[in-house]
Amino acid sequence: MPIGSIEDIWAAVCEECKKTISEVAFNCFLKDLKPVSLDGGEFILSINNDYMRGVVEQNYTQVLENAIKTVMGIDIKVKIIFEDDEEKILKAEQFSDGLTFEDFFTFSNFVVGSTNRFAHAASLAVANNNTITYNPLVIYGPPGVGKTHLLLAIKNQMKKNFPFKKIEYIRSEDFTNQLIKALQDGKLGLGSIEDFRSKYRGVDVLLIDDIQFIAGKEQTQEEFFNTFNTLYQNNKQIVVTLDRPPREIKTLDDRIRGRFESGLFADITLPDFETRVGIIKKKSEKLHVEIDESLVFYIAEHIKGNTRQLEGVVKKVQAYMSIQNKIPTLAVIQGFIRDIINDAQPEPVKIEKIIAEVAKTYNVSESDILSNRRTSSLALARQVAMYIARETTNLSYKAIGESFGKDHTTVLYNVNHIENFLKDKPYERELVKDIIKNLNADASDY
Repeated sequence: MPIGSIEDIWAAVCEECKKTISEVAFNCFLKDLKPVSLDGGEFILSINNDYMRGVVEQNYTQVLENAIKTVMGIDIKVKIIFEDDEEKILKAEQFSDGLTFEDFFTFSNFVVGSTNRFAHAASLAVANNNTITYNPLVIYGPPGVGKTHLLLAIKNQMKKNFPFKKIEYIRSEDFTNQLIKALQDGKLGLGSIEDFRSKYRGVDVLLIDDIQFIAGKEQTQEEFFNTFNTLYQNNKQIVVTLDRPPREIKTLDDRIRGRFESGLFADITLPDFETRVGIIKKKSEKLHVEIDESLVFYIAEHIKGNTRQLEGVVKKVQAYMSIQNKIPTLAVIQGFIRDIINDAQPEPVKIEKIIAEVAKTYNVSESDILSNRRTSSLALARQVAMYIARETTNLSYKAIGESFGKDHTTVLYNVNHIENFLKDKPYERELVKDIIKNLNADASDY
């Protein structure tokens, strides 16, 4: 979802909570919660009954944190306070300037190192120049290395430098979903597709995150290509991020790949030791935690993944020092590192997500995939979904069949059919590979 004000975020969180708990439980315990502040690491909610605060804190904190992660895509801790609590007043004063989640991503809090220096410099050049410098700017790298941070830093810097510019930031998944809705509404004569085009083709700066998700989706790629051309011809700035170089996304439209190759490529890799040390120190400073330098070095040596893992350790240190009122020992830090590495394992891909991704790629509805309709396009999409489910999950043929309303022999037949079908169909083979890559990237991008 597009992330807006704290009230918008809270409304979306409530909708997610309603999917996992009963309506009675929601109305009794969560309905009266009010959002107070969001500082990027903690979501503070208030309630006007201290007894209820304890009940919610004990029984529903995890529900809330799971919902927030679904909405925002990152782990954020929840804190429940009593409405008259002095802390609420302090927090409300501290965050009363109307900041949203996106506003916390700036160039000043981006840690620059050898693995991201060029991408940082290129992004800064785009953000600080009123004239077009690099167009398009294409930033690529694995999840968790700071691509979204740079994209939002460009947005925030340009809003300050050029307040007259119309700037639009969007994730490619949301771009696709908005396009689908516009096409559906357009069929009803509401003209929403024109509104959609006007929205994205009328901007001065278009920032699209994770553009790899449009690969294989013909209508989305066509719409993006035309949007790109309109903006490019009108000398408007375009910045996109991907999880890998465009040449490795075989089902990305050649015309789009060609447009990207006419711009500037800036890659980001996993942070080196010095950058990891800088990230730990920056996160510690933000969370007002002082960690002994020897422990900082130890963390940097043993957490070699993305920045979110490093931030996770620092948050655990903050919680430990706050709750235990102790300085963590090396043994404690080692335990935190083990927890983070275990927690960092990507969530298993779910059948629902597979069906949704395949439906978008093959331009059919999820309900059609699950139906008994047997048109050629539906049959292929259904078979591909079953094949991908078998490839990306640990589910048995029987369990997969139950998800699709079929028996295990049907699943076995369809999986074998697609295996043989893909052998001499290079485009379809790459399309399926890209769907799997996108599903895995989405699952690991926490």
